[in-house]
Amino acid sequence: MSSERKVRVRFAPSPTGGLHLGGVRTALFNYLYARKHQGDFILRVEDTDQTRFVAGAEEYINECLAWCGLTPDESPAKGGSFGPYRQSERKPSYRQFAEQLIENGYAYYAFDTAAELEEQRKEQPNFRYSHENRLKLRNSLSLSPEETQQLLGAGTPHTIRIKVPTDEIVSFTDMIRGQVSFDTNLIDDKVLLKADGMPTYHLAVVVDDKAMEISHVFRGEEWLPSAPIHILLWEYLGWNDQMPQWAHLPLILKPDGNGKLSKRDGDRLGFPVYAMNWKDAQSDAVTKGFREMGFLPEAFVNMLGVLGWNDGTEQELFSLEELTQKFSVERISKAGAKFDFEKAKWFNHEWIKKTSNEALLPQIKDVLVAHQIQHIDDKYVAQVLYAVKERLTFVSDFWEHASFFFVTPESYDLDAVKPKWSAEKTTFFENINAAFETVESWKATDLEPFFKGAIQDSRMKMGELMMPFRIMLVGGKFGPDVFQIVELLGKEEVIARVRKALIAFTA
Repeated sequence: MSSERKVRVRFAPSPTGGLHLGGVRTALFNYLYARKHQGDFILRVEDTDQTRFVAGAEEYINECLAWCGLTPDESPAKGGSFGPYRQSERKPSYRQFAEQLIENGYAYYAFDTAAELEEQRKEQPNFRYSHENRLKLRNSLSLSPEETQQLLGAGTPHTIRIKVPTDEIVSFTDMIRGQVSFDTNLIDDKVLLKADGMPTYHLAVVVDDKAMEISHVFRGEEWLPSAPIHILLWEYLGWNDQMPQWAHLPLILKPDGNGKLSKRDGDRLGFPVYAMNWKDAQSDAVTKGFREMGFLPEAFVNMLGVLGWNDGTEQELFSLEELTQKFSVERISKAGAKFDFEKAKWFNHEWIKKTSNEALLPQIKDVLVAHQIQHIDDKYVAQVLYAVKERLTFVSDFWEHASFFFVTPESYDLDAVKPKWSAEKTTFFENINAAFETVESWKATDLEPFFKGAIQDSRMKMGELMMPFRIMLVGGKFGPDVFQIVELLGKEEVIARVRKALIAFTA
């Protein structure tokens, strides 16, 4: 292949349901390779299997990619010079290639009905339609040309299957795995064109990759067994010199064992495997996604980028721009990468800390609205966010860590206070509350020495009064620096909370 060939890669999902994080990683690696080499990133929707098509799934895929910042250069929504970008709209182009393969002896008509094939499977549990039995089945290889023409002329439903050669080795160089070889005797005669005239994945992917001038194919390792069929088709259609380079990405594995991570594993272990919420149209059941759980897109993309790839250093946090700059196929692992949800949460925590308060503010305000906070002051919310930001794993954690900044505590951790409460402490807080009335500079830097000086004057211990003071303000033994809280709540609110808490503490 010419080194001057323009890089063109494609992400080609089927619109059949939620977008698995493995699918998003495939899209990401395609995107990174295209951007690194000034190439094109194409979204092609593979909707040839009409029985599995789900309404709304294509829009969902578009939204997932947009959320992740993976904008295609060409797509069904955007168009381009190589359209259409939905396989169902390319249907007329496939039959001619299937017929060409038959004409050249590389494929054949198969007239077996679904019931007949099911019967074969009952008789042979490991039934494969292949060189071993193709002459015993009902197809244009076992029938005479006259019988075949008669069936075709009568409109008899049929498929077209590839005629896989015997006793050959199909080899290719995978960009990740190096030399890969397959024995054709172990490969079955895959259907290329279905009875409804729609192509299967095997034929469509080759025809479309050729038509769209795809230069490199990044896809999951689960497609490796299909590679010899695709390579044979590139050869049989006479397109060998235009065949793309192949890269089969390592699987994303279950965190607690071997095998590919599935939605069932996520349900079992309590984490999402879809990029965004997916609602099943038939059952109305919603499968939760990373976005709705509170992941930032930067964190989600970063986490996926280092699942099966690293840049050779200790660096773990990468923006999309940094991933693009540092990405190389040579650093993709051959081995599967175990998904670690705790690590995923760590990425989100780190990205929340890295993200500006201004950028987080809209989501924080959504959290407040969800908790019926009506009057939202942007400046105040930003100050509160600054105080609690380092404690957040998800944006939704904001309420847990900051609710007391917006609503007065209704209850207190009395078990932490009551056993050691005394009349002296009541007097101290009554006096400090009166003193607060006279304080002019309501800043943490001034309030802290003022409060601690009063404790020293009282001859009581610091810990005996600091903890109750915190509980008066927030309801429990948690929250950021207590004088930060005091400053943000404001003089009137602090005085009111101390007064209210004293009633509970002395009851």
